[in-house]
Amino acid sequence: MVDPLSEVITLLQPRTVFSKIISGAGQWGVSYSAFEQPSFCTVLEGSCLLKVKEQEAITLKMGDFVLMPATPGFTMSGFEFVTPEQIDPKTTPSPTGEVRHGRQVGKPDVRMLAGHFLFDSPDASLLVSLLPVLLHVRGMERLSILVQLVRDESIEQRPGREHVLTRLVEVLLVEALRSTTEENAPAGLLRGLADTKLAAAMRLMHGDPARSWTVEELAKKAALSRSAFFERFTRAVGLPPMEYLLAWRMALAKDLLRRNNVAIAAIAERVGYGSASTFSTAFRRYVGLPPGRYARMDHGTQR
Repeated sequence: MVDPLSEVITLLQPRTVFSKIISGAGQWGVSYSAFEQPSFCTVLEGSCLLKVKEQEAITLKMGDFVLMPATPGFTMSGFEFVTPEQIDPKTTPSPTGEVRHGRQVGKPDVRMLAGHFLFDSPDASLLVSLLPVLLHVRGMERLSILVQLVRDESIEQRPGREHVLTRLVEVLLVEALRSTTEENAPAGLLRGLADTKLAAAMRLMHGDPARSWTVEELAKKAALSRSAFFERFTRAVGLPPMEYLLAWRMALAKDLLRRNNVAIAAIAERVGYGSASTFSTAFRRYVGLPPGRYARMDHGTQR
């Protein structure tokens, strides 16, 4: 069975992990400007407050896990009022040891393992837009174990390190995202997959993107009327069904073009277009570049 969540993570191409231990005691607070790369955090001991821009403040407790697929501005602090220290993660040098905020001596009030990684896909913004801004998971021991494995592998220079890290981060992402697949999740991929009727239609689109799907046909597969399916899909996923299908087709096309060994006509057929010229017109309208030119661009390291 096709798994849309795994397919999205595969196309994101996560790699390279940077991690550090952060602790705080007494009066402390730090305010980070938007980083825009994916970041994660697990609380090893104690508790603190996290306030992400345009989100409600939450209390983080021991064992909690947080993932932000495109880290916005956020503030982290203790429970005593303080004017937070401003930090720009894009310009601040990465520390080599534990970072301590507030009182520098004595037992910390909170201790966390935090880090970030990279998405290699140049189409990451589209795919990340389907994910929640903030994922807060409580009581998932598997995530804490995975984070520790990521931490251990990232600081060791063992053979196969990059390959192992890439696989660990992929598993970490899947575990974090599927643990929050609830109907009350923000609009996006997770909320769509939490709806069994919509999930059936999404698996069909992912499983056969070349097929000439219609809203009527997908609605029938989801056992809903056309209008009910359209409204329910748009509200849950944040895109109308055909826009979602187009976005997925273009994400697949971009991935195939970056490989530089797949003919444009073959790509057109694989993503549902009857000819290379029809595909080229659609691709240029969507991306702003003809597929041949896009394929010749330098997209960085590829897997």
